[in-house]
Amino acid sequence: MAFDGIMLSSIIKELQSKIIGGRIDRIYQPERDEIHIYIRANRQNYILLMSASPNFPRMHLTEHTKANPDVPPMFCMVLRKHLINGRIIDIEQPRFDRICHIKIESIDELGDISIKTLAIEIMGRHSNIILFNNDDKIIDSIKHIPDTVSSIRQVLPGKNYILPPGNKKQNPLLEKGERLKQLLLEVRRDDFSTTIFKNFMGISKLSANEIVYRALKNANGKLNFEKQTEMVCKSFIEFFSQVKEQNFVPTILKDEEGEYIDILPFIYEQFPLYLQEHYESPSKVVDIYYLEKDRTDRIKQHSSFLYKLLKKELAHNEQKLRIQREELEKAKDAEKYRLWGELIIANIYKIPEGTSKINLINYYDPTGAEEEISLDPNKTPAQNADIYFKRYTKLKNAQKQLSKQIIETENEIKYIESLIENLSNCTEEIEIEEIKEELIEEGYIKKSNRKKTKKKKKDRYSKPYHYLSSDGYDIYVGKNNRQNDYLTQKIANSNDIWLHVKDIPGSHVIIRTQGKKIPDSTLKEGAILAAYYSKGKNSSNVAVDYCLKRHVKKPSGAKPGMVIYDNYSTLYVTPKKEFIKSLKIMQ
Repeated sequence: MAFDGIMLSSIIKELQSKIIGGRIDRIYQPERDEIHIYIRANRQNYILLMSASPNFPRMHLTEHTKANPDVPPMFCMVLRKHLINGRIIDIEQPRFDRICHIKIESIDELGDISIKTLAIEIMGRHSNIILFNNDDKIIDSIKHIPDTVSSIRQVLPGKNYILPPGNKKQNPLLEKGERLKQLLLEVRRDDFSTTIFKNFMGISKLSANEIVYRALKNANGKLNFEKQTEMVCKSFIEFFSQVKEQNFVPTILKDEEGEYIDILPFIYEQFPLYLQEHYESPSKVVDIYYLEKDRTDRIKQHSSFLYKLLKKELAHNEQKLRIQREELEKAKDAEKYRLWGELIIANIYKIPEGTSKINLINYYDPTGAEEEISLDPNKTPAQNADIYFKRYTKLKNAQKQLSKQIIETENEIKYIESLIENLSNCTEEIEIEEIKEELIEEGYIKKSNRKKTKKKKKDRYSKPYHYLSSDGYDIYVGKNNRQNDYLTQKIANSNDIWLHVKDIPGSHVIIRTQGKKIPDSTLKEGAILAAYYSKGKNSSNVAVDYCLKRHVKKPSGAKPGMVIYDNYSTLYVTPKKEFIKSLKIMQ
């Protein structure tokens, strides 16, 4: 349903009960389009998240923090200057639109009390966060909108703040039914929800569908159009009575596999109850739902360049491998040219000069078959034999070189595929940075020649997944090659169990045995994790090799994450997302 006016209304109700009267303690801007405001209210600490992300704009209380830049962005500095130590005095939702105005009372630089408004406009790619004063003059915004971008509404410091155009949409809280009935009578039944969506503020298509569903779920097509219209109008009024009375039941909508697919302000009858998970706090619902989506989206943005680079490298090496194999196939003719040279020498006095073709008995063939040999008529038989011997030597050397090159190219392809798989496993931006550093070290990305002006940061390292098996054993899963090498070479003891999918890219998995014989159930869980965090995650009966860590070796000069192993056994498992989610993950 996206973050519509109904969901925003439930969030505002919560904010009004929790942070009005609270004081702003700190302000951070961890992302270019997101701010975190730390508030102390009613002896409690709160973090208000406001995001103008084009993909996931929203506002809610959050329990999660992000790393902040060393130098605060300009908009963050402006907010700190005007709002730190300010007191929140009101929170409102103009026109029931996807807009929230937070009024803040503070002391200005002259020592006078002033009231400023922090507005968030949750409108997809047009989302914005704007600070303006009591005279409606814009102080600053997280996104500047000049007249070259919009001729209708500019958002720039010094400009007057005006509400975004409403496209003549009406406030649904003020609707009594007459205008709606007139609108609906002008359209067909199939357009009821579209008419509601297009003519009223803050209503998503999903919420409009819910209003119509509640009205006509038992109609069975037996009612005439006018009666259907009356029922939809009645449903609309009842639906927004629930909103006016603030009878919210914050809900996350799931699919059959348990994946979160949407957020709802209360129970929606168009969906089965068992797919709707209820919470007490709307902020909790939004935080849970968008945390994963926002993280995944930002990870995707940060990794897109590396994906393109690796896909290009993979295609190049696959093409190179095809050419090398074709050349190797041609080189298999080497023995034929040696034979022809020997037959020419053996019959040199029988071959007249100036001939272009001759049939000679192959004395290596038990049947005495003849070989038809092409000759250069401008050369002597001896010279022709020498040509074939040179061709034989060249192809024989090519066979050796090509065989070696094919192995190198195949290993290169495996390595690139492992990096692509690593990117799909990344859950933190630092893990992507580690992969980028690896690509620089391996020569896939050129090092920048620009001098570093900032002080070198203290090295930070990402952490592998850490699961606890059903039997209480620690299982670690690498997300990239740095983690894989760290787990296998540094963390694992010689008697720990090491697991990896057979012959395809995947994560290194370590089961800490604690010096004991681990149960089959833990071994199977480790194998399922290895299969799930691999290229075979969507396959069944995935082969997973396992052995003691002491049988795993990293050859000298091997690329990151590449190892060899022996004395192993193989398990066949089918990875399931539901099973992975059921395992306990440690922090």
